[in-house]
Amino acid sequence: MGCFPCFDSKEEEKLNTVNESNDPKQAQPTVSSNISSLSSGGDRLRSRSNGGSKRELPCPRDGPGVQIAAHIFSFRELAAATKNFRPESFLGEGGFGHVYKGQLESTGQVVAVKQLDRNGLQGNREFLVEVLMLSLLHHPNLVNLIGYCADGDQRLLVYEFMPLGSLEDHLHDLPPGKEPLDWNTRMKIAAGAAKGLEYLHDKANPPVIYRDFKSSNILLEEGFHPKLSDFGLAKLGPVGDKSHVSTRVMGTYGYCAPEYAMTGQLTVKSDVYSFGVVFLELITGRKAIDSTRPHGEQNLITWARPLFTNRRKLSKLADPLLQGRFPMRGLYQALAVASMCIQEEAAARPHIGDVVTALSYLANQAYDPNASGHGHSGSGETDEKRYRDDRGGRVSKNDEGGVSGCRWDLEGSEKDDSPKETARMLNRDLDRERAVAEAKMWGENWREKRRQSAQGSSDGSNG
Repeated sequence: MGCFPCFDSKEEEKLNTVNESNDPKQAQPTVSSNISSLSSGGDRLRSRSNGGSKRELPCPRDGPGVQIAAHIFSFRELAAATKNFRPESFLGEGGFGHVYKGQLESTGQVVAVKQLDRNGLQGNREFLVEVLMLSLLHHPNLVNLIGYCADGDQRLLVYEFMPLGSLEDHLHDLPPGKEPLDWNTRMKIAAGAAKGLEYLHDKANPPVIYRDFKSSNILLEEGFHPKLSDFGLAKLGPVGDKSHVSTRVMGTYGYCAPEYAMTGQLTVKSDVYSFGVVFLELITGRKAIDSTRPHGEQNLITWARPLFTNRRKLSKLADPLLQGRFPMRGLYQALAVASMCIQEEAAARPHIGDVVTALSYLANQAYDPNASGHGHSGSGETDEKRYRDDRGGRVSKNDEGGVSGCRWDLEGSEKDDSPKETARMLNRDLDRERAVAEAKMWGENWREKRRQSAQGSSDGSNG
């Protein structure tokens, strides 16, 4: 299996979205342009606004089709829940509409209610797509859709309430006194968001391309558990022998993959690029696009790329609000993953599953800023010394073979694990496939080590 698998190649795999049946009346959901039919129930959510072309809806690859079970609310119910959408209930603006905090009178549940712009035709399409997607796809890192309202010309979506707001709220323009995210929390958020994308790309059938991955669309519940939201721009990915889907360019400037922005050709690797931008936001604390910064620093990717190739400047990529409280090796490894995700060529970007493996490893390496040998201050040779003192492994050759012939040895010396070697890995001229394999092996070897440790403890206690 290659390092960059994009799509499932099993041509015989059928795209089923409902339970198999010989009853011809149980047809696949299709689209009609009559949006108002939504108000009569979930069984009528069978249309797409592109005029009735039949294309099957996504469902998990490893299970039967999920029936649409979103609750149908009346406009009066949601007006009561939000106190008539009063300003005090206003949370912010989502895609194509305003979001309000509310409490359902019937259950007492606190919810977020998004009211779509009634004057926007695009809002109708987004409404339909989002109801379909979130009714059929369920994962701990996707926001839960509770229900919807389609009374008359009103279009409202009801989600679970996420008390900590969006990732953007905790990264940019922090108010005085608000604590910035620490390193461990940033890695946890990145790993969780990547798992959400992995579900869309690898578990949904056909695959779903999110198309609007950005920090404001990552919502946080208690404990900073991330969930992807706002699925109005999501598209079904290519199936069979198709390499991409062609579509009108949508999304947010600064997050769009270059090949998608230029050609309209969309693949799951377009999402991987957007993930890399958000991951860089987490590492650097900078916005994807920031017009308040000096010329040359306004675009995050343009500013960061030249720094990847200079070992002495890698530490400058860390968010100043971290105040040096981050592991140097963790920073370099995180930058390696981000660098691979934002490669200009889509084929050079890693598969999201490999990204999840690498970030799960990083997220489980708890950083203690009070421990000796951790953290960062200064630059140059001081960086290198601190990095070498931060013990825990080295990249070495795997004599037994395997993907790219490299492994991550958690108990080895640090002879080869220096900032110079890491900078070489980040260099554009490095073998990108090897870099992806190394990132993947970080996680795989770490999990194997934990399994062996747990087995040894069990054997000891039984003895």
